[in-house]
Amino acid sequence: MLPPNTITDIADQLEEAERTRTMIPRLTARYPKMTFEDSYAVQNEWRRRKVESGRRLVGRKIGLTSKVMQVATGITEPDYGAIFDDQVFDNGSVIEHGRFSNVRIEVELAFVLGSPLAGPRATIFDVLKATEYVVPALEILSSRIEMEGRTIVDTISDNAALGAMVYGGNPTDPAAVDMRWISALLYRNETIEESGVAAAVLNHPATGVAWLANKLFQHGDRLEAGEIVLAGSFTRPMWVHKGDSVLAEYGTMGTISCRFD
Repeated sequence: MLPPNTITDIADQLEEAERTRTMIPRLTARYPKMTFEDSYAVQNEWRRRKVESGRRLVGRKIGLTSKVMQVATGITEPDYGAIFDDQVFDNGSVIEHGRFSNVRIEVELAFVLGSPLAGPRATIFDVLKATEYVVPALEILSSRIEMEGRTIVDTISDNAALGAMVYGGNPTDPAAVDMRWISALLYRNETIEESGVAAAVLNHPATGVAWLANKLFQHGDRLEAGEIVLAGSFTRPMWVHKGDSVLAEYGTMGTISCRFD
């Protein structure tokens, strides 16, 4: 593994990149032997600093869970990151575009847990039992590491490229809907740019949440009651620019929107 001072230095660089809305050079180009453990150590240091500064952890995001996202990024396995209270926006919010770098939008389902969920052998049935409701969500991606040529080690270190999230629509009991067939239309400025079906996320969006519970167990952690889990995108990421309006239609689960100023 990388020495602790290197982990701290990388966390310093990422924190400065977030503050200045810039990107740092790709980590795997500078540290070619960097491992998964190193990248999660960087993320954990980043998370520790945020909590220490007074931000509250409210959930987790799972990334790279669908084939379309893996093809879009060239990365072939999932990752995860932390969500803090100041990264959650209400449906219809006006969001400062300049707060983020390389701004893109993904269409997802958010699982809101009613009870804790832990590995090491969590299944989709455990996820469904622990989930209070699912609700439409948009993930805002923000990359603080240069994008070309990056690997999963880079994305994990970058808190899985999370910028923020928007959620709303109709909270739905997971037992009341076949989640594999939940679909969405994604609009930018009144034009449909992407569409997808939730089964694209590991054949069932709850599979990603089970994967996360089992992965967190390996890191001595678990999902707690009340946490929000973004289960992964079932469309390609859509670039958005200052002035763009974004809307996603989820059928009976309602609509969700935001605007970037």
